[in-house]
Amino acid sequence: MTLLRVEGLRKSFGREEVLRGIDLAVSEHEVVCLIGASGSGKSTLLRCVNLLEPVDEGRIFLKEEELTARGVDVDRLRRRVGIVFQAYNLFPHMSVLRNVTLGPTEALKLPRRAAEERAEELLQRFGLADKRDEYPDRLSGGQQQRVAIVRALAMRPELLLLDEVTSALDPELVGEVLALIRELAEGGMTMLIATHEMSFARETADRVCFLDGGQILEEGPPERIFSSPQELRTRRFLQRIVAAGRLQ
Repeated sequence: MTLLRVEGLRKSFGREEVLRGIDLAVSEHEVVCLIGASGSGKSTLLRCVNLLEPVDEGRIFLKEEELTARGVDVDRLRRRVGIVFQAYNLFPHMSVLRNVTLGPTEALKLPRRAAEERAEELLQRFGLADKRDEYPDRLSGGQQQRVAIVRALAMRPELLLLDEVTSALDPELVGEVLALIRELAEGGMTMLIATHEMSFARETADRVCFLDGGQILEEGPPERIFSSPQELRTRRFLQRIVAAGRLQ
């Protein structure tokens, strides 16, 4: 079943058209990685899907409900779509446990004890149980990003959007975050991921979409996209990635 459907999506900032007619469908339990150079529209696409940016043209559906329809309850639909950014965006004055339980208690009106049980289960699952009472500034970057992902998961989203979640991390911390995402993929979480980690995309994605100039120029299984891309721009992009040592 198709979980997310994007039709003819266009978005401009001033005179610059950042998304130029995006069509995309993501099935339940599918992992789709968005690749492309900085400025190609990957992050803007994710922000539009989560309604953090209003779209200029086009429609977005979550299952059969149109997110972009006039008068839609944006807050209600956002609860169904989690998003994690490059910056961790954790509340510095709150403990890890409180960061994770805030959304379920405030937005979902979950009783505090039930929210804490859900949070503790997730923290245990992802190796963060011993950090429940710590504050964000006591954690490494990798730990903070894992907490940010756990916080999104605590809302039990149908779709998880990940926007370059390893870009702000030191290289030695990238692996622990990617391992968490791989575990989510293996567990059937539907994810749309903007990433510069090409090896991760090749190993984890069910499908890879190459964005260029605000359009999806090419998409397909990772083995085809990375081994025999059809478009010249895709080939040139991947050649630069290989030359930089970011794809073996």
